[in-house]
Amino acid sequence: HKDFDSAPKISSFSEITGCFAHTAPHVGIYEFAYDIWLNGVASKESTEVMIWTDNYNQVPSGSAVETVTFDGQSYEVHRSGNYIAFVATKNVSSGTVNILSFFEHIISKGWIPDTSTIGAIDYGVEIVSTNGADTRFEVNDFTLTAN
Repeated sequence: HKDFDSAPKISSFSEITGCFAHTAPHVGIYEFAYDIWLNGVASKESTEVMIWTDNYNQVPSGSAVETVTFDGQSYEVHRSGNYIAFVATKNVSSGTVNILSFFEHIISKGWIPDTSTIGAIDYGVEIVSTNGADTRFEVNDFTLTAN
């Protein structure tokens, strides 16, 4: 998790890259994802952007509006109000994500203004159910480079 307390503008960055790795049990309902807050954190004016790297039976909010590809990975994009989810079409348990390219895409679509700021970026798991099974979810790596 990284808080950006000074709320820097997205345009002030030349790079925002995240590296992740996790271990998933493949039971129940969950997703591993980047959870990002733009233009504030969990406020009425903020936008939540999620980048799902591993989805197991979970359904994102909103409607599918397009499919995009970044660095060879395709994502189905779901949108509902101030919520945007990029859901990987092929699950991956580790890798590097050029987060800035996602921001540039949603700015180019007009979904957020080009003056938008970053509030927080994190990576983890949202667990809905394990179907009653004792199981283990692990985040083995999370690094963020923001220059």
